[in-house]
Amino acid sequence: MKIDNVTSAAPKPLANYSEAVKVGPWVFAAGQLPSDFKTGVAPEARKREGFPYYGSDIKLQTRYVLENLTKTFEAAGSSLDNVVKAQVFLMDLEDFNGFDEVWREFFKSPPPRTTIGTTGLMVPGTLVEIDLIGFVSASGIERKAVKSDIPQPLANYTEAFAVGDLVFAAGQVPSDFKNGVALEARKREGFPYYGSDIKLQTRYVMENLKKTFEASGSSLDDVVKAQVFLMDLDDFNGFDEVWREYFKTPPPRTTIGTTGLLVADILVEIDLIGVKSGVERKAIKSSNPQPLANYTEAFVAGGLVFAAGQLASDFQAGVAPEARVDPAFPYYNSSIKKQTRYILEHLKTTFEAAGSSLDHVVKAQVFLTDLNEFCAFDEVWREFFKTPPPRTTVGTTGLLIEGTLIEIDLIGVTK
Repeated sequence: MKIDNVTSAAPKPLANYSEAVKVGPWVFAAGQLPSDFKTGVAPEARKREGFPYYGSDIKLQTRYVLENLTKTFEAAGSSLDNVVKAQVFLMDLEDFNGFDEVWREFFKSPPPRTTIGTTGLMVPGTLVEIDLIGFVSASGIERKAVKSDIPQPLANYTEAFAVGDLVFAAGQVPSDFKNGVALEARKREGFPYYGSDIKLQTRYVMENLKKTFEASGSSLDDVVKAQVFLMDLDDFNGFDEVWREYFKTPPPRTTIGTTGLLVADILVEIDLIGVKSGVERKAIKSSNPQPLANYTEAFVAGGLVFAAGQLASDFQAGVAPEARVDPAFPYYNSSIKKQTRYILEHLKTTFEAAGSSLDHVVKAQVFLTDLNEFCAFDEVWREFFKTPPPRTTVGTTGLLIEGTLIEIDLIGVTK
């Protein structure tokens, strides 16, 4: 499939990624920050000096980002009306209400959205990063809003969109949007040792996602990509036990720690992409080390390649020996460079097994445990990409293998 780079009048990033790409009917945009990449936070996204009580930092920054994303989508022959999936990373969830007020100004029919807290964004002082997927206006595909009988959110987003062959679901949390954590997702009062909070919450979310996908003409058997955000990675094993109950062939998955989710006391948010029932979905298994947990290395569906997030592990020794700095030579080489190179070499193998290549990546997300490692990571990144894809890079509280510093999540197209 032909990949066209999109360039608009929006400020150009300093790092090695593209503003957006258009491929087939789809538009994949890089995560955008409220920065002009000259002065840090853009002057238009700041309150005026001497007027600290006029305006709102989060509203100014959100509006700046969405105005620039408007330019990006227009340059791609699309618009924000054609956005089908959004992910929002906030430095402080206390800013959510102000963000959401601005959000509703830009979307007539707000897209499915996942909103999580992050430990850091790539420009100091920025409060929000927004990551969007959409489609081209003239593509001829239809977008249908999905509404099942599950609890409907309080905020401005849609439960799911069915678009062409794909289904994009909003991230779901174990809430009924009335009682905070849904009653069915809680242990019974007076019985603190019966049941497991993470298992109850995960099962509640999965039952609701099952209804969402059925209402869209799909099912959990048709899921091709998953992202899981956990408040505490110690809950992972309990989550994974429930996860395997719902999938015959578990989809590619990325699991990271987050600083916060939008309902008090919830432990997990799950974000899924699927295909409509009847669309072929092919599981990919290369010569790479195979994960211990319940997910598949990659799926090919609808001309797209959905890869699981990859870590610098061989799933035997923790951090793979090839991705470690030799302790006898601690000043030779760099842990983040070795881990990044290890991951990208293995993702290269994954994409080749899928009939694709890293030259056909159209969207990347990078999760770092320490943003101070970014510059070294980015040096390795440019070695692997002739034309670097749109990318979102945020901080995370933790990854699933001790000692790993980075997880990379890619979507691509077949050749």
